[in-house]
Amino acid sequence: MTSQPAATLNLMLVEDDPVFRQGLITSLNAYPDLHLALEASSEVAIAKLLQWFEAGRSLDLILLSLDLSAANGANTGLLLCQQFNARYPDIPILLLSTIPDPALLAAALQTQAMGYCQKDTAIGEIVLIIRQIAAGYPHWTQGLRSIAQALTQPNGSGSSPASLALPPLTALEVIRRNTRLSGIQQIDAAIAQLNAQLSHANSVIDQLFLTGRRRELQAARWVVNRLLTSESERFIERLKLSGALPETDQSAIPVGSPAESFANVSRIARSQSTAPPIATSITATALITTPTLYTEISVQSASAEHIRSIQSSLFDSTFAKLQGVLHNLSDRPMEIDILNNDKKHELLAIVLRQLEETLSELRFSNFERSHLSAKRNVVLRDLWQAATSNFFGRYTTLTLDNSPVELPQTPTVNVVEILLLDVDVIQANILDKIPAVNDFLAHLLFQTPLLIDNTTYAVGSVEAMARLEALLQNIMIQVANAVMQPLLNRFGDAIAIKQNFYDRRLLSTREIERFRNNLSWKYRVERLVGEPTAIFESRHTLFILHDQGITQTSIYAPRNQELADLGGVRLAVTLTLEARDAIAPRVRSAVSFVGSGVVYVLTEVVGRGIGLIGRGIIKGIGNALQDTRFSRR
Repeated sequence: MTSQPAATLNLMLVEDDPVFRQGLITSLNAYPDLHLALEASSEVAIAKLLQWFEAGRSLDLILLSLDLSAANGANTGLLLCQQFNARYPDIPILLLSTIPDPALLAAALQTQAMGYCQKDTAIGEIVLIIRQIAAGYPHWTQGLRSIAQALTQPNGSGSSPASLALPPLTALEVIRRNTRLSGIQQIDAAIAQLNAQLSHANSVIDQLFLTGRRRELQAARWVVNRLLTSESERFIERLKLSGALPETDQSAIPVGSPAESFANVSRIARSQSTAPPIATSITATALITTPTLYTEISVQSASAEHIRSIQSSLFDSTFAKLQGVLHNLSDRPMEIDILNNDKKHELLAIVLRQLEETLSELRFSNFERSHLSAKRNVVLRDLWQAATSNFFGRYTTLTLDNSPVELPQTPTVNVVEILLLDVDVIQANILDKIPAVNDFLAHLLFQTPLLIDNTTYAVGSVEAMARLEALLQNIMIQVANAVMQPLLNRFGDAIAIKQNFYDRRLLSTREIERFRNNLSWKYRVERLVGEPTAIFESRHTLFILHDQGITQTSIYAPRNQELADLGGVRLAVTLTLEARDAIAPRVRSAVSFVGSGVVYVLTEVVGRGIGLIGRGIIKGIGNALQDTRFSRR
């Protein structure tokens, strides 16, 4: 099936170079989903944009060149970007330039533009970046890489650019840095001792005590690192985590005149990431990716670097939504509903991070497109096992008796080892039921076009990224449910589990049993009624993140083979639905006809008769009153 054009995006190009402007217009005309509706030079850009909106037209994105002539020492492109953002904050802006000037890019970050790329980037790559930004995902890969290179590569005179140089450390800042490093080292040593004690703890009381102390030390470590770290150190640490900077000491970075404070650069760079600083394992890849040589590509064969950028944007967007409320707003109970708010956030973040690591492993292995169907179950099973180990702790033990008096004599078991024994049940009930996993993996790993409502969409298109985000969130939520299901089956009423993981409203045995019964009933109804109905209606149900919590949505998917394989009660459900669809319209027509006849009889026959009778009564009363008046006279 050939790829169909997506919804048309209206673009505006602001460029003073007529040669580049005409060349970009000609290149973009080859893509039917992109319409360069407006072009202008820097002098008339504002006026043309005002006329465009006065005519009631819409605009989806602005392509703005940074190579415009300077006015009064200031870059015209940056001034226009600020004016566009002030007047039309909902229109994303993609900045273009010939030479990636780090100082100019640092200032461009401050304008809240959505992305940047060089003008010599292949047109196919530019198209993918345009679609990504139009879908709401920023793209600063090339810009942040240029800033990182400026920090580590001095110029010919042996000094770094003045606008990006770090100011010299004062005596107070040196003391603060040394205090932070010393404090973190002591806290890490104490945490290591607690981990060693936890591995040999036999009682629940000792485990709870040691776990509480470890949690306090981890919180203290975060506070020390947060309060005693400068803005430039935080930004440099992000670049190191992403691989753009080598693992060297901060002193290796050249120090120059602080003409433009580097703290502004680090603060703006952090604001471009939607996730908080603690999510370094997820957000770091969105800042800087491995440099690569750009070559001419088509829409169907995007570069590996841009695919990783799209993947990072998807994961960052999902992680940002995890920071909100996670109430279950659907009509189906889920296993993660029993968790308290902190544990629910932690579990979903662990699954998301583990899924990103799984994609990285698949990308750098000898994994081929033809192996995807055979490896799907293995990938999901490994993902579930890794998330279970990371969430509960590989060496966490639990006593089998709930009596505090008998704790010293009660044997303990390894929680994760027991939970992983239910792999077959989890695979059959949850993991095998997750839809469109092959499509999700094939799109991110092999750039396979995504089929949405019988139309294929290429990598980077708005529709493809929206569908990928929904699939990603559904996989994350379903795997999190799979992590919790064996715990509810085997240790659902354990005191230590209830105190550490459960919501306070579900601590009593009665509430726990009611919760488990609701889950059991849900799976029965879903297997006998819900799933056959979805198969018959050619759709899949997905759990997605919403501003107010977790909701559910449906996507179209042909399921003819699954429909042919149905039998027993599940087949009877589809036959009942088919019979209802066949009979219901006729019954409604018959009822409507009979109802219309009844209404006609009541209004036209009975109603008129009652009206005539009433008129006769009124007329008789009037005659009687008139006769009485004449009699008195």
